Amino acid sequence: MNKQFFALLLSMAVSSCALAQVSVSQPWIRASVPAAKATGAFMLLKSSRDARLVEVRTAVADAEIHEMLMDGQMMRMHQIAGLDLPAGQEVKLASGGYHIMLMNLKRQMKEGETVPMTLVIQYKDKKTESIAVDVPIKALTHSAAGH
Repeated sequence: MNKQFFALLLSMAVSSCALAQVSVSQPWIRASVPAAKATGAFMLLKSSRDARLVEVRTAVADAEIHEMLMDGQMMRMHQIAGLDLPAGQEVKLASGGYHIMLMNLKRQMKEGETVPMTLVIQYKDKKTESIAVDVPIKALTHSAAGH
């Protein structure tokens, strides 16, 4: 095999590995009723190296990264600046914990549709990566029990 061809194949393999630093699985958005102005998006994230989810973008709403915590007997939700993605560990975005809050919805989220989202990941070296995800909308009653 030609050395130049082999070098090209090797560089392509390394490049494609660099692109797949964070995997996204089981993404979904909770459907909304017609007048609702907010809903949540959930998924599993796993990074091959230490990283941080720093931004979420979508055309259908204002997206924020949120955390829910118990404060005495009260569950409180608040926006966070980013979510750490420790290398090799699965990070769950789910009801009652970390999640993506979609606010000021521009339209109803209807079961069976999909919503394009972009996740912005930042690495320790401050480089960022944008990951495009088509997120399916699930029923209001959907629960990701296996999540």
